[in-house]
Amino acid sequence: MTGVLRTSDFDYHLPPEAIAQHPGPRGGSRLLVVDRTTAEQPFGALPDLLDPGDLLVVNDTRVIPARLRARRPTGGRVEILLVERAAQAEWWCLLRPGRRMARGARLSVDGGPAARIEGRADGRFRLRFDEPIRPLLEAIGDVPLPPYIDRPASPRDRGRYQTVYATRPGAVAAPTAGLHFTPAILEALDRRGVRLARITLHVGPGTFRPVKTENPEDHIMDSERFDVPADTAQAVARARSRGGNVVAVGTTVVRTLETVAAGGGLIAAGAGRTKLFIRPGHEFQVTDRLITNFHLPRSTLLMLVCAFGGRNRTLDAYRQAMAGGFRFTSYGDAMLVSRVPRIR
Repeated sequence: MTGVLRTSDFDYHLPPEAIAQHPGPRGGSRLLVVDRTTAEQPFGALPDLLDPGDLLVVNDTRVIPARLRARRPTGGRVEILLVERAAQAEWWCLLRPGRRMARGARLSVDGGPAARIEGRADGRFRLRFDEPIRPLLEAIGDVPLPPYIDRPASPRDRGRYQTVYATRPGAVAAPTAGLHFTPAILEALDRRGVRLARITLHVGPGTFRPVKTENPEDHIMDSERFDVPADTAQAVARARSRGGNVVAVGTTVVRTLETVAAGGGLIAAGAGRTKLFIRPGHEFQVTDRLITNFHLPRSTLLMLVCAFGGRNRTLDAYRQAMAGGFRFTSYGDAMLVSRVPRIR
């Protein structure tokens, strides 16, 4: 159909060498500022790029050491990725390999308790551990690095694949736009008169899943848990009253704010789940500016940024970043994008 965007409209060539395999110094990234023009700044210049009275909204979820190693009774190796706790000793998980896993099968977790497969739904397995696994994760779990980082997790990743303001455990992927912030940058923002507010969205593995349907509307988003405190809703209202911008740190913050939009640029406090899939055509109600990383081709994250900043303008910025040697994906560099209505 004429005028209908397809998933292939969000494709671009991403050479493997452009994917950051290791993090740089925290706060030392490059920042591509996409506004009326596109220009490069160091990420540490962010306080000077925002205005007094703006509100910076961050996602304070904390990544758990969710990757476990286990064995079948036959001795075969299995990798477990904990996704979400279902009960005290039960978790929804991804298993690899998982194709031949059946209900009732037992797994022996390296360094931990045994587990039994209780069921399966939507490609996920419900595992019941012989004892609660959560208290053991720091000792036996690994950092669940994204699949495009082609190396095992290292001890450095324990701290680096975590934002400096992460406080609420529950994510299996970091809200990576927040990885650029340091306490010094946050202090400089506060001195500038930029206030800070928090939401929580526990990022799931679906954030890495490419859109495989040619019609994006046929893609099904994973459901993720969020929590928006009352003081954050009040902070948005105060920013609106003084003419400040709402600046989202990451696509997870945008999805959460747009999920709880209450009209007039305001939000409603509350907790729940969201499957909101933002793509071109979405009318943004809350977010004015977005700090984000460079995302994979054909991903829901790239579609969100294209909806926010305009598809052509965003893809032009990606081409400029690629030509300039910017580092892409989770451990890569960042963009500061201003919302432009009706640019696709």
